[in-house]
Amino acid sequence: MSQQKTYFIFGAGFSGKVFGALASAEGASVFGTTRSTQKKAELAAHNINPVLFDGTAITPDLETALQQATDLIISIAPGEEGDPVLRNASELIANAPNLGWIAYLSTVGVYGNHDGRWVDETTTCKPVSQRSIQRLEAERAWTDFARKNNLSLAILRLSGIYGPGRNALKNMVEGKARRLIKPGQVFNRIHATDIARSLLFLSQQSADGIFNVTDDMPSPPQDVVEHAALVTKIDAPEPIDFDTATLSPMARSFYGENKRVSNAKLKSIGFQFTYPDYRQALDKMWSDDNWR
Repeated sequence: MSQQKTYFIFGAGFSGKVFGALASAEGASVFGTTRSTQKKAELAAHNINPVLFDGTAITPDLETALQQATDLIISIAPGEEGDPVLRNASELIANAPNLGWIAYLSTVGVYGNHDGRWVDETTTCKPVSQRSIQRLEAERAWTDFARKNNLSLAILRLSGIYGPGRNALKNMVEGKARRLIKPGQVFNRIHATDIARSLLFLSQQSADGIFNVTDDMPSPPQDVVEHAALVTKIDAPEPIDFDTATLSPMARSFYGENKRVSNAKLKSIGFQFTYPDYRQALDKMWSDDNWR
């Protein structure tokens, strides 16, 4: 790593922990927030210095850690009252003496529905769900904040996240896989390792702008289940018609957005994916026995 980095992650969850382990292996210091005292040990196990943040209160530990940060990663979802980090810590962040770069982890949901057509970073956003509308508002708020404070900002629009402990292989082995069929529906996906690697890559360049962090293979969801069945040698579950399936409102809402998301911009500046598609990823996770 060319310069000594100190990362501060607001919301060190599934992807944040993978990033913490990767960045610390590169010689960086990493701080990350959790709401729960019980999860502190889990963060420490990924070489993340744990800091408590309940979404509102700024503790002395949090303030001290932010003062050291060269790079800030925002991985907390906004709510009805906007982005909780901007609402409660914007002044602290604006005055952080070493800070030069911010990453905001957003979602490809901000594009909305495009009936299976390709979208890229220049596509007009027309979010459908409330959570995606809030994400787009948060993207704009962070863009305004970064411009006002002369900070570089990378917005990473992520597709469906999977990795060890959260994947189709685990669902198949545990008997939780569902093979939903909705004709014409496709989704992109992204392995948590590639989120972590793209963050490291973009931070080392102090990259500014919007980047789709997503795989090369937008595919029907049943294809992933069928490949997981092939890999695990377990019979695929019976197909279920989407229209008659019992789904939570949130799960059903995901199927209201149908698009193919391009990652060409990120690759054009030199990033190479470890897991460019779900087939390679599931095969490798199974052979390495790290899918659990």
